[in-house]
Amino acid sequence: MTLAIIHTRAGLGLEAPEVQVEVHLANGLPGMTLVGLPEAAVKESRERVRSALVNAGFDFPNTRRITLNLAPADLPKEGGRFDLPIALGLLVASGQVPAEALEGIESAGELALDGRLRPVTGVLPLAMATRAVGRRLIVPRANADEAALAGDLEVLPADHLLEVVAHLLGQSPIARHRLARPAAIAGPGADLIDVRGQHQARRALEVAAAGGHNLLFAGPPGTGKTMLASRLPGILPPLSEDEALEVAAIRSVSGLALREQWGQRPFRAPHHTASAVALVGGGSKPRPGEISLAHHGVLFLDEFPEFSRHVLEVMREPMESGQIHIARASHERRYPARFQLVAAMNPCPCGHLGDPRNRCQCTAAQIQRYQARLSGPLLDRIDLQVEVPALPPEQLTSRAVGEPSAVVRERVMAARARQQARGALNAHLAGRELEAACGLEAADRAWLAGVLERLRLSARAYHRVLRVALTLADLAGAPRPERDQLIEAIGYRQLDRMLKG
Repeated sequence: MTLAIIHTRAGLGLEAPEVQVEVHLANGLPGMTLVGLPEAAVKESRERVRSALVNAGFDFPNTRRITLNLAPADLPKEGGRFDLPIALGLLVASGQVPAEALEGIESAGELALDGRLRPVTGVLPLAMATRAVGRRLIVPRANADEAALAGDLEVLPADHLLEVVAHLLGQSPIARHRLARPAAIAGPGADLIDVRGQHQARRALEVAAAGGHNLLFAGPPGTGKTMLASRLPGILPPLSEDEALEVAAIRSVSGLALREQWGQRPFRAPHHTASAVALVGGGSKPRPGEISLAHHGVLFLDEFPEFSRHVLEVMREPMESGQIHIARASHERRYPARFQLVAAMNPCPCGHLGDPRNRCQCTAAQIQRYQARLSGPLLDRIDLQVEVPALPPEQLTSRAVGEPSAVVRERVMAARARQQARGALNAHLAGRELEAACGLEAADRAWLAGVLERLRLSARAYHRVLRVALTLADLAGAPRPERDQLIEAIGYRQLDRMLKG
């Protein structure tokens, strides 16, 4: 047989479209041609495959004209994952392996020059796509655990090309890799019980967790803003099976470890010098950014105004849509980005504005320029804006402690159960659904309209107030927001007015 077709898959963001590796041997001037829109690493596979076959003791068709086609031709191919399929295609086309042995099998893996199989990135999306079409999957042993996370999929792990061929020839079958689905890792050790005082900030953290709201802490240095933010994952509900797979798939295409983080809410805290590409994703070869790595988890931005304004503004659309669309001339990627933003900032450049212990040294112009780094449209997208004041010494040294994270988590899960019955978290409810869920009385509606007019809040801020009020009602077990919940929800917009004013 001089023509062989091997099945594998490309990596296109979180998608894994099928690729057919077509190998044809013909008479003519000896040589090897690789077509099908391969990038540099794929083109170099010709030399890796040649050496791997020879060093493993197989016959390489040096006297034939070899044409390798990666179909479809208009789909970009990158990485070393095509080495193994190309090598198997050459073995089938040259008659060293029967074509029937590869029926119902897909493969992926990079080859070392001696025939060893090296792991590749993005195996979990590939495995999930392979499972969907009912085929088996041959991968390097280092990728076997990751591939097995896909569930009901026959994963065949190998360390060397010789093992793969021995399996296909029926000489030494490879046993199916079995992996018990890892148990969800317990939340991080950081517990709310460690936080002294700051009752309003703790309350805001609970509300944010219950409704999926974005949150901004503002206060002098050392008041516990970072400590509070790090406790948010500990009061969020555990990830569902589907959510855990989504998080793992993003980490897979990013080349990050999976099992150590399985079932745990992501907590990403990029430095304020991060670029727009690092934050939202992109590059010449688009990769997920921090907002996608924080999918179903928390994105913590400390020193919020110190981030470049351009970097912060590119987050506005993903904060609304829950995804990021990266377009390039030849291709595009879509990555999920349904994260909770928790930001922390000082009230002024020196950090001591409003701090009774330290006098602020900033001028009014400096304070205005510092606070103006955050645009109004960005602040409108942050539901809860809370001042975190400096604590008096007697509170810091007090033995009184607040509720532990486990107790708060129970209330959060109960509130989220009510929201799931409505179809979505309050932070994601559309305008019409939100209005129907709130069901405000005519008197409350008129009162709220007057308050919003006096406070000069935008239409988006109005809906944010309703969402927070609805979450407060869910935490209280009330069927709809009352005047008390509306007043508390508006109270969480005070910082918004201060920064805009």
